[in-house]
Amino acid sequence: MRYAFSTLGLPGTPLKRSVALAAAHGYDGLELRAHPEEPLNPESSAADRAAGLRTLTAERVTVLGIAGYAKVAAPGPDAVVLAEIHALVRLAADLEAPYVRVFPGGGAQPAADADDRAVRRLRAAAPLAERHGVRILLETHDSHRTAAAAARVLDRVAHRATGVLWDVLHTWLGGESPAESSRALATHLGYVQVKDVASAQDPTPVGLGGGALPLAEAVALVPRDGWLCWEYEKRWYPGAAELPGQLARGREYLEGLVAGGSAEAVRPSR
Repeated sequence: MRYAFSTLGLPGTPLKRSVALAAAHGYDGLELRAHPEEPLNPESSAADRAAGLRTLTAERVTVLGIAGYAKVAAPGPDAVVLAEIHALVRLAADLEAPYVRVFPGGGAQPAADADDRAVRRLRAAAPLAERHGVRILLETHDSHRTAAAAARVLDRVAHRATGVLWDVLHTWLGGESPAESSRALATHLGYVQVKDVASAQDPTPVGLGGGALPLAEAVALVPRDGWLCWEYEKRWYPGAAELPGQLARGREYLEGLVAGGSAEAVRPSR
């Protein structure tokens, strides 16, 4: 198993600092949030991208994915969404990242309409992604928060340059068990985002193992040659504890689960 964390937990932090934290705490990679407030984003110059890649390479830290905000099921012109996806794919290729994250964003429109938009746009974007060696992952989120809903779209897209990013919080909130989610995503899984929250009613992020999510069950179902990425949503919850002080315990917790420990047996002391 390989481990990463999302820079969503380190909002606005210089890339060099994020990379140093990953290397110091034994994380193999970073999921880079692709937002204008972050050091690398689709508007970054070629020089900045090259410098960023050198920083990563020097510490032997991989960019697991570019976490974009394109909404493939949202109403509106296809061209706008596709241009956003294409920019994310090019950024991923420049940083040698294998994945790009997109959201559904279907909103309140009928599910069939949202599915049709997502399928059409993912099919259109997939050839460019394949040429760049990148896979576009639809995150289990918002209008398609369950694995079953995401798989419904990807079954129709049927292209190897597309897949699903399994966010364990959203499938859980959607009423799926980890086993149900894993079965639905069997042929589509890219990688898995793990996190923990206080409860279903209180989504404040807490350290891994300190909350309510069934992480042991989910991790047990992840292929051992895959990736686990800790998405600690500090950006949206400024009152949450700082991430750097939790990185070592978080990785140890995940390693314990991967080794077959129960959630209680490997739960961090608090």
